[in-house]
Amino acid sequence: MTIHFQNEIEKLQKDLLNLSAVVEENTRKGLRAFENRDTDLAAEVIQKDHEIDQMEVDLEEECLKLLALYQPVAIDLRFIIAALKINNDLERVGDLGANIAKRVKNFSKYPDIESPFDLQKMAQSSFSLLHKSLDAFVNFDVDTAQDVRVNDNEVDTYNEEAQHQISEAIKKTPEKEEGYIQLIWVAKHLERVADHATNIAEDIIYMLRGQIVRHKSKSSEGDGDL
Repeated sequence: MTIHFQNEIEKLQKDLLNLSAVVEENTRKGLRAFENRDTDLAAEVIQKDHEIDQMEVDLEEECLKLLALYQPVAIDLRFIIAALKINNDLERVGDLGANIAKRVKNFSKYPDIESPFDLQKMAQSSFSLLHKSLDAFVNFDVDTAQDVRVNDNEVDTYNEEAQHQISEAIKKTPEKEEGYIQLIWVAKHLERVADHATNIAEDIIYMLRGQIVRHKSKSSEGDGDL
């Protein structure tokens, strides 16, 4: 491929990483707004999500342009396909951050409710997986991508525990059910962040190995063709 094409590939990678940074920051802000019952910050997060949507559209157009103009093959083709899919997953993570922020209004009606589960610990685990998946993308690192897939189960366990503990809290104080329901949704949103991080990791494995691992055991993939 030409030097110009390689420059375009590098630009695509940078733009994708920029999107990931914006998405991660905004999702963290959404969670902070929820924890602090900060309606002003929540409004900022919701507004920023519109910008993220436009960034996702621009990146998709960039990928499609590269496919049409250069007709890449092998790993260059897989890189662009992976970028398209990662772009979509990042936009969905952005939506989840905005959804968390949208729950601030109802949660603010219950200033005395404290989370019966470790919300910060669950959030840190989810965001760590997201960050690691992007590191794997930057470094073309199959091992890190595989590690993300394996550790997704940890966030699933946190979510199951959260749902149980919240249900018990509702039984004790049913008059606060609406407030606790907001916590149920936030836990589910964080679990979905981890799911999207896993999707990204699987796309990286496809990019580097040419191997689709979506429906395979997380510990039994063989090496695909480069």
